[in-house]
Amino acid sequence: MKADIHPKYHPVVFQDVTTDFSFLTRSTMSSKETVKWEDGKEYPLIKIDISSASHPFYTGKHKIIDTGGRVDKFNRRYAAKK
Repeated sequence: MKADIHPKYHPVVFQDVTTDFSFLTRSTMSSKETVKWEDGKEYPLIKIDISSASHPFYTGKHKIIDTGGRVDKFNRRYAAKK
């Protein structure tokens, strides 16, 4: 790798602000806020709105809504052509 052209890659804590879920990973993002992690060290804190702890698809609260009867409209349109 060429020297001084790549961003610094370091440990960062991401915190979901809606569920207070946090996880430690490595990233190139940085922040002025820090948080003390479970291992006793301080890491930069990045606050996020949605994570796997709050996203409806991952929590099982995902709902499929048939707005305007799209399925019925499809069935009427293509059922007559058989």
